[in-house]
Formats: sequence, structure tokens, C-alpha cells
Amino acid sequence: MARFRNILRNRNFSLLWLAQIISQFGDRLDQMALIALVHRYAPGSTTQMAKIMAFTIVPVFLIGPVAGVYVDRWDRRRTMVVCDILRGILVLLIPLWLMRLSSLWPIYIVVFIVFSLARFYVPAKMSIIPDLVKADDLLLANSLVNTTGMVAAMFGFGLGGILVGMVGAQGGFTIDGASFLISGIMIFFLSTKLIRQAKKEKLIEVGKDIADVIRKSALEEMKDAVNFLKKDPRISSCFGILFFLWAALGAVYVVAIVFVQEAFASVTKELGLLVVALGLGLFVGSLGYGRLGQKTSGMRTIFACILAAGVILSGFVVAVIRLPHLLLAMGLAFVLGLAVSPIMTVTNTMVHQLTDNSMRGKVFSSLEVIMHLGFLASMMIAAPLADRIGSVKILLGVSAFLVIAGIGGLLKFYGQDRRA
Repeated sequence: MARFRNILRNRNFSLLWLAQIISQFGDRLDQMALIALVHRYAPGSTTQMAKIMAFTIVPVFLIGPVAGVYVDRWDRRRTMVVCDILRGILVLLIPLWLMRLSSLWPIYIVVFIVFSLARFYVPAKMSIIPDLVKADDLLLANSLVNTTGMVAAMFGFGLGGILVGMVGAQGGFTIDGASFLISGIMIFFLSTKLIRQAKKEKLIEVGKDIADVIRKSALEEMKDAVNFLKKDPRISSCFGILFFLWAALGAVYVVAIVFVQEAFASVTKELGLLVVALGLGLFVGSLGYGRLGQKTSGMRTIFACILAAGVILSGFVVAVIRLPHLLLAMGLAFVLGLAVSPIMTVTNTMVHQLTDNSMRGKVFSSLEVIMHLGFLASMMIAAPLADRIGSVKILLGVSAFLVIAGIGGLLKFYGQDRRA
């Protein structure tokens, strides 16, 4: 604890740390407000929910690869301040003006811009940490930022759901916009003397880098990934598993939101608390598997978790339909988090072990593209389908799919030695 206290005495780091806690909370509050907004315009519509959520994810493909090139050349403090101030102003436009309009499209555009700015903010935040702390404190600083960020995000969902339930979407966006402005002001007061100045390079050189990054963005990364997958079936198995998992998550995501809203006759309160329970399960499960998972077979663990996730998800749906009790639902959400958490840990570890150092960046970049494509595609398919046949059938269908896949994988890999 003494080392944590010492690093928090570092004025620059403590300002960054507090700012990112406020920003993380604001991000989750923003998502709760968006959910309430869609419910206000189109209650019970999974298609409208999927549309607005798509605008929060697409920037990962379009802006993410390009943003990194700029962040490496700009003053990082200034980048973060500008991103926070712009996000604050844009979010405040929603309750002050855009919610008075009859169409959701202006809000879609603002949401896209806000989440695009986040693609600049996040790498700038992570890149600036070594400039604010001593080399010996870097691991501790990253641990503090990541852990408190996760806690802030989880409680942001819970408290954000309650707040939005009390003050509505309009109040939620107002608080969110203010949180961005407060974060930006705190970052502004970082000492410029400790911040490494960005390299000044000729515009033509930056342009070449940008063009190269664009050329090597989503579609090109997918081509590289396919070529690499052909060389090692174990890597292709990891890619396939994560694509499958994120596709299942995409199918469940917006459908589960509407399902919970209808079951509990609430827009965000119960939803936020369920997300907190799920997040706690993921956190505890990751810690537990990190300690105990070395003795288990990687592939068998993955498919056992997929099987368990299918069973628990179906149990959650049936329990909420027959007995919509919040504590019971939170308990099942926590257990679902426990079941799912080892999958990402195992697959990421296997990719690390099976990939040469020179290829890891490209492989993980390709992996991110493939996961998000699976998520988006299945979300956009499942959402309109749920509007036609109901959210319960979609959720139970995904549960059955997970159970079948889990059993099939266990039968295939049963008795084999751990390859990872």
C-alpha cells in the first residue's frame, strides 16, 4: 500500500488517474443514456438498439488504425484535452438540442464522432503514462490505471443505470458531458515539463504513414490473417473460437438489453446492476483462472466454458421469465461471467505462445478486426430477427448453439494433451 500511496503523490499521475476514472464512468453512463434514449424513441426495438450501438463500434475499424499514427506525433496531453473537451461539447448537444429533433440520425452522427475521438484518447492516455512516472513505477502505474479503470467501468454501469433511471436520458447525457469537461480540465493541468514532446516530422512523411496504415487497415489485415492462419491450424482454431464467441456475444448483446427491460419493466436500473454482476464475475474468474488454470488443457477449458455459458445463459433466460427477481438474476449473471472469463485468457495465451514476436502485432490487430466483425454482423442479423420472433427465442437459440458447440469441442479434444 505504501508504494501505491507514493505513486499517487505524483501530481501528474494522480491527475491522469482521477481523470481517467471520471472519463471511464462517463463512458458507461453514456451507454446507459443511449439505451434509455432508444427506449424513448422506439421502446422494445432491438433493431434501433443495434443501429445506435453499431455507431459506437465502427470507429474501431475506421479510426483506430489511423489514430495511432497521429497520436505518436502529436503532443499527448493536448490530444487528450482536445478529445475530452470536444466529447463534452458534443455530448451536451444531445440533451440541449438534438433530443428535440424527430430523427435519431443527428444523434447517430454525434455518437460516431464521440467514439471516434475515443480512438485518439485511449492510445494517448496509455502512451503518456511512461512520461509521468519513473521507470521503476511503470508496472505499478499501469496496474493501478487498469484495475481502477475496470472498477470505474463496472460501477459506472451500475450507478449509471440508477442515475439514468432517476434523471432520464437527458440528465444522463448532461452528467456525461460534464464528466468529459472535468476530465479535460484535469488533464490540462498536467505539467508540460514531464511530457515528452512529439516528434516533428515533415507532413509528407506523416501522409505516407497514414496512407500505409489505411492500406493495411481492416480488409488488408484480414487478408494477412487468412494467409497466416493457413500456416498453423492451432492459430486458426483460436481465431475461429474468438470469432464464434464474439458472434454469440453480438447476437445476445442488444437482444438481452430489450429482454431485461421488458422482464423488469425498467429501462436502465436493473440492466446496469446486472452488468455490474457480470463484470464482477469476469474479473473474479480471470483472477481465479490465472492462478489455477496452468494445470488444465487449453482447448478443453475453452469448450467446457462455452458449454457452461450456454447452460447458464438458458438458465438465466428461464429464471427471469418465470421469476424476475433481481438478486437471482444478478447471481446468474455473476456465474455467467465466471464461466466465460477463461476463454479470452486461454486463447490470448495460446496466440502468444504460437506466434513469433515479429508477427504478434499483426496477428492481434487482425484478431481484433475479426472479433468485432463477428460481433457487428451477428448483432445486425439478430436484432431485426428478434423484432419478428421475440428476444426469448433468440437468446435460447444462442444458448443451444453454445451447448452444441461446447459438447462438440469437448468430444474432439477429449484426451488430447494441452497444446498451448
